[in-house]
Amino acid sequence: MQKTYVIDTSVLVHDPQALGKFEDNHLVLPITVIEELDGLKRDRGSVSYAAREVLRRIDAFRENGDLAKGVALPGGGSLRIALKDGDLTHVTGGTRISGDDKILKTAVHIKATNGGEPVVVVSKDTAVRIKSEALGIEAEDYKYDKTTVFKEYGKVISADIEGGINSVRYMLSGDRIFRLWGERNQMAIKRQRAVSGISPKNLEQECAIDALTAEEVSVIALTGHAGTGKTLLALASGIYMKEKNRYEQVLVARPVVPMGQDLGFLPGDVDEKLRPWMQPIFDNLDVIVGTPSEHKDDRPAGRYRSSNYLVESGAVHIEPLTYIRGRSLPRRFMIIDEAQNLRPLDVKTILTRAGEGTKVVLTGDLEQIDTPYLDSSSNGLAYLISRFLNEEFFCYLNLAKSARSDLAERAAELL
Repeated sequence: MQKTYVIDTSVLVHDPQALGKFEDNHLVLPITVIEELDGLKRDRGSVSYAAREVLRRIDAFRENGDLAKGVALPGGGSLRIALKDGDLTHVTGGTRISGDDKILKTAVHIKATNGGEPVVVVSKDTAVRIKSEALGIEAEDYKYDKTTVFKEYGKVISADIEGGINSVRYMLSGDRIFRLWGERNQMAIKRQRAVSGISPKNLEQECAIDALTAEEVSVIALTGHAGTGKTLLALASGIYMKEKNRYEQVLVARPVVPMGQDLGFLPGDVDEKLRPWMQPIFDNLDVIVGTPSEHKDDRPAGRYRSSNYLVESGAVHIEPLTYIRGRSLPRRFMIIDEAQNLRPLDVKTILTRAGEGTKVVLTGDLEQIDTPYLDSSSNGLAYLISRFLNEEFFCYLNLAKSARSDLAERAAELL
């Protein structure tokens, strides 16, 4: 049975191609959605890019007819712009209402006039879904890019367990660790390998260091709770590979939550504006530079005097994700920290910037989402893992054991 889906602005900003993913159902965009997209298009960043892309797509549909009456979509179904709405004075008390409530007014009006066809409000905003249900209208989250497949993988497997995927995975057999990829490829890896003075503290970290330093692996996803060593290992491996002249530079980026937010409200130049957001990166660089001498296996003594020296010398470059669109980045060791706060569109933007010889490492905690409208199954990091699981140049590892302290590990379990 066909349904009428009333689409919220949050869905279109999350996925500019969403209008083509509702099969042969009827799609309705309240005029408020067009107005909100128009307001968003003028800024910089990925949200504004998404708004402009959606408006271009809607404008292209005008060639198929009158949007106010409804036009056929290429994949089936129809799309129309709704100009009329209903009455929500019993909800708003007659006061000036928000854009969300205007969208709900439209849904109420459609349900009252569409002859009994099911009406569903689709929104990434939990408040909109709650209010919609309170008004007697079915509500759904946008489900197209939700995935939980990553939960089955990312572990070091046993000798008698099949991987089930073609991407890089690791197997423990006796006291040896093997890197596996494809259907039958495998090789033993060096154990207890240290990089930039950082030694692995557990089996998972040993495997992570191998993946991070293997030139055959060009995309890596490292997940895990705080303190499991994701960012530290990525930075240490990047600096190590830079010293070996495998890459021209270690490029580190961290999303300003939400991605695309203007940093102009902070004082100072770009570097000073970024410092509060990037402080965790500097903290990890301080650990690498200040590693006790007994662990300085692979780093010449006194090579880097401070974390600031690493940045000032150009060995490590820190850049906001806001300005990465349009660039081409060859021979970089690119680290995207806190990648769970990215949308699928943001991850696509980042990966398509990678030039020849670039390795991309994405780190994040899939249970700690700070970006509005994302959750553990719809964020960009989870989306990337699900799409790349059968690519032989990709590796996904979930670091489950805390290496920060017993307190940090216990806090992650209990709090």
